Amino acid sequence: MARLLVPLILAAAMPLQAGEAQQAHESSITVFAAASLTDVLENLAATFTKVTGTKVTLSFAASSALARQIEAGAQVDVFVSADEAWMDYLATRRLIEPASRRDIARNALVLIAPADSRVQLAIAPGFDLRAALGDGRLAIADPATVPAGRYAQAALTDLGAWASVADRLANADNVRAALAFVARGEAPLGIVYATDALIEKNVKVVGVFPAGTYPTITYPAALPVGARAGGAAFLDFLAGPVAGAAFARYGFSAVTGARTAP
Repeated sequence: MARLLVPLILAAAMPLQAGEAQQAHESSITVFAAASLTDVLENLAATFTKVTGTKVTLSFAASSALARQIEAGAQVDVFVSADEAWMDYLATRRLIEPASRRDIARNALVLIAPADSRVQLAIAPGFDLRAALGDGRLAIADPATVPAGRYAQAALTDLGAWASVADRLANADNVRAALAFVARGEAPLGIVYATDALIEKNVKVVGVFPAGTYPTITYPAALPVGARAGGAAFLDFLAGPVAGAAFARYGFSAVTGARTAP
């Protein structure tokens, strides 16, 4: 009789074990986000985990690289892009949940130099950026694929300076890599987001690019198709007041009249 009971007990325990495994699986989420969001999202992810118990695994890179990983089938629960274009890229391929899409923050574009640099340069139409570079190169994220680089190219084109420096670029994989080039003194000048300059003590802001010389820098967020339930909770958290205060502390500006869905 005892021998017969053992298989019955094991069989009864199996659904419980499977349920526990599923619960553990859903207690963690993966978030893909633009490199410029590294510091603020690390802070917010820690807060979210403390409150909800859901572990957040963060992966930061250029929006283009992340979007292509999602296209290739990566399991992702939230995607935050540094521009609308790469979110649109996924939307046209039906790889995000359209109703989940919302804009969560904005940024600005600045010209930076190493902290000990003596460069003085007023950003204005026709400004001589090439002369300011001397024998060095301008560090920017790759304009061919990375949002920060596209914003930089747009601003310099609008100001009439792009043609003079197009052959003097130090292209980086993402905006944080461009920031590092300048922080290490490997480039005399660079173009990054205002928030990047704030967190790096080894650079200083030479000037701020005027609004209107480049498209509005907006960070859209959405749930990729197949996102787990925890992704929706984290996305709601990013759009809430606690996250809004954190974005402000890290130098991002609030989105007014933001689109919450197409």
